Amino acid sequence: MTRARIALLLLVLAIAGGLVWGFMPRPVAVEMATATQGPLTVTVEEEGKTRVRDRYVIHAPMSGHARRLALKVGDPVRRGQVLTLLEPARADALDPRTRSQAQAQARAAEAALAAAREEARAAEAEAVLARQELARAEALGQAEFLSRAAVDQARTRVNRSDAAREAARHAVDVARHRLETARAVLARAAALQAGGPTELLAVRAPVDGRVLKLVRESEGAVAAGQPLLEIGNPEALEVEVEVLSTQAVRIPPDARVLLERWGGPPLEGRVRVVEPAGFTRVSALGVEEQRVRVIVDITSARSAWQTLGDGFRVDARFVLWEAADVLQVPTSSLFRHNDGWAVFVVEAERARLRAVELGQRAGLAAQVLSGLKTGERVIAHPDDRIHDGVRVRPRP
Repeated sequence: MTRARIALLLLVLAIAGGLVWGFMPRPVAVEMATATQGPLTVTVEEEGKTRVRDRYVIHAPMSGHARRLALKVGDPVRRGQVLTLLEPARADALDPRTRSQAQAQARAAEAALAAAREEARAAEAEAVLARQELARAEALGQAEFLSRAAVDQARTRVNRSDAAREAARHAVDVARHRLETARAVLARAAALQAGGPTELLAVRAPVDGRVLKLVRESEGAVAAGQPLLEIGNPEALEVEVEVLSTQAVRIPPDARVLLERWGGPPLEGRVRVVEPAGFTRVSALGVEEQRVRVIVDITSARSAWQTLGDGFRVDARFVLWEAADVLQVPTSSLFRHNDGWAVFVVEAERARLRAVELGQRAGLAAQVLSGLKTGERVIAHPDDRIHDGVRVRPRP
């Protein structure tokens, strides 16, 4: 009987122990991270493109016939080098009607010059006569045979005749220039009609550089002001980045920029200007965005980016804040608590709620100003199973 009771008691104890073991809370498997001391950088990243700082668009200075361009994209050019030749349009010069008009204009200019010379002689005679009358009037005035008003009128006629004489001389000069122009047009038309050489206008390069783009390569008629080609110095590159206006206001002047993913090693740059005017751009998702252009100068040595050219894609990371020794935790371990931020610190295999004060926040890490110490373990991704005092274990 005693043995049966002992066996029953052991069975009851085993069942009770099993129930207690089965209903006992088990530690929650969590992923842990450590509060570390190290460098932290807060950046804004956007896609940009390179561009030549000083781009020169070469236009046709006059209407005419452009020769074929012998240059290709990438060819070097020197300042003053002849890029192409322009000759005046032959059609107008060889047209019979236009040539007859030029002859008539030349004859009209000759007649106008002759008339202007006659008018100048007449004005000269009027001026001489006016001076003679003034001399007689002054003599009679001194003898008191003529009133002072009459003497003043004679002096006024002299001044008026002098002005008319000068105007006539200028009219002669104008008529002479018109005649020279008409004769030049007529002589050019006659030379072209006889098969003589045309006057060629050389279009020259304003600066040293390379050909960036050929707007018009083949020969043919061009209008005045029509673009022919673009040149620039590809060694003087800058980076143009379109940044959201909400991020552009945070970029300080002369901020450091990291230029990455362009096909080579990361480059250093500096913000030269944040343009004061924004613009609207529609994103790939159809959302209207207000963006601002930020211009960046490349400060790395030219040898590090000599294969970079105009219009190449780069990723720009603007450094807003950086420090070399900062206490930080992963941003995934942070959550809102009351009016601030908190983390779960692992102490003696249990999660302990602790409020923290944050400073700067980067993408994956955040600066901790108070509430944590270096080396303390925190729960990297707390969920609804985690609360203050719950047992935890590292997730394998």
